[in-house]
Amino acid sequence: MTEDEAANNNYLRLRDLGIDTLQESVIYMRSDCHVCKSEGFGPHARVEVVHGQNSIIATLHVIGSDILHHSEASLSKVAWQRLRAKDGDTIRVHHAPAIDSLSFVRSKVYGHRLDDPSLYAIIKDVAAGQYSDVHVSSFVTACAGDNLDRPEILGLTRAMVDVGDRLSWDTSPIVDKHCVGGLPGNRTTPIVVAIVTAFGLTMPKTSSRAITSPAGTADTMETITTVDLDLSAMRRVVEQEGGCIVWGGSVRLSPADDILIRVERALDLDSEGQLVASVLSKKAAAGSTHLVLDLPMGPTAKVRSEETAGVLSDHLIDVAASMGIVARTIVTDGSQPIGHGIGPALEAWEVLAVLQNKPNAPEDLRQKSILLAATLIELATELEQAQAVDVATSFLKGGQAWRKFQAICEAQGGMREPPVAPYTQPIEALSGGRVTEIDNRLLARVAKLAGAPSDRSAGVALHKKVGEKVEVGEPLFTIHAESPGELRYAASFATLHRQVMTIGDKE
Repeated sequence: MTEDEAANNNYLRLRDLGIDTLQESVIYMRSDCHVCKSEGFGPHARVEVVHGQNSIIATLHVIGSDILHHSEASLSKVAWQRLRAKDGDTIRVHHAPAIDSLSFVRSKVYGHRLDDPSLYAIIKDVAAGQYSDVHVSSFVTACAGDNLDRPEILGLTRAMVDVGDRLSWDTSPIVDKHCVGGLPGNRTTPIVVAIVTAFGLTMPKTSSRAITSPAGTADTMETITTVDLDLSAMRRVVEQEGGCIVWGGSVRLSPADDILIRVERALDLDSEGQLVASVLSKKAAAGSTHLVLDLPMGPTAKVRSEETAGVLSDHLIDVAASMGIVARTIVTDGSQPIGHGIGPALEAWEVLAVLQNKPNAPEDLRQKSILLAATLIELATELEQAQAVDVATSFLKGGQAWRKFQAICEAQGGMREPPVAPYTQPIEALSGGRVTEIDNRLLARVAKLAGAPSDRSAGVALHKKVGEKVEVGEPLFTIHAESPGELRYAASFATLHRQVMTIGDKE
């Protein structure tokens, strides 16, 4: 094709610049290229990009330098993948068609209810990549707070399931657990999966990455084994070992949820209605029949009062029942972190310590994992609570859970040792006394400033918990980082915000 023919047909040749924008499809074009001139494209225009039989909607970023030739364009990493294109291929670029579902988003912004067809249209377009991050953030914000009623939450949950894949299993029950979040270090899932699958229950666990926390279960597990499994690999692991612990984003179960989560993370939002839809859409898509939900409650947790816990619990149980899932909620202590490590690798080390019955394993993490595993066993069998606790305890102490965890990791791609941060700095007490309060949100902020969760070994290691004595100059916690700059930044924040850990009188 000649250059004139390409110009007349809005063709451009692709050049790979190696740009990663996570999940947002972006196209890069020169402002003076023939397509921008003929179509009247400007910065942040939404355009349709066609490559063979594949097409995407992408956001245009305009380049004014010679990094691209007039006849070239480039794409973000995810856009290359969605188009199945490679360097040197030819694409065709046009104005994007109107996105009709955006009218429903605007309606929600103005306070109107969304019915099931409207929610399905929105979620379908989100999952298909039709929405820019600006569009997604508008939808997320419009639904934040208490802006979704019970029918809307159920409609959103169903829509998120319907636009993705759905697993079915030849056995029953299919058990699962989930924590609503907001409590640093609360990494019970790998231990619970190991216990209940060693017992003989089936638990195909899909987990999310962090939204507003320093580590999600998938982030922590990724320091130990492979979590980026496709559906066929996930099914193979479950059929072989009875369970798995994989990243939900890699298996297209509720695919819109991962897009919403990415934008929620940037906005630092995690609204109640979307939380319910996010959790239960993935559980329903994974084929779960029995579900235990952990609701940590505390003054600086996500759930801060009994009233909030009650409303959220009612939403979760009722929507779960509508999706055919038997659910039980447990309100747990969210006044301070569970364990001592906060951040992917630091939490992974403690998971391994509990599973291996090491003397230094955090007792609160051990006991909470047993409680959740026992509740799941009780829910899915005919055992009484006390019997289920005895079973869970014996499978952990007897080593069956550790052997099962190793087998699951080997089936997922093999085990590895979590990394250790090259840079550390303790934050010391300026006064003596007892720890009277730990601010979960500020502590999580310190861990994130240190680089967690993207830097796997970054985070915070607690040395003191609420009620423990502290002497002047004694370390309260140690910051772990992968670069000196992040270490200084996190330490400066921690020093400035001493209320991360409040020290009261000695008695």
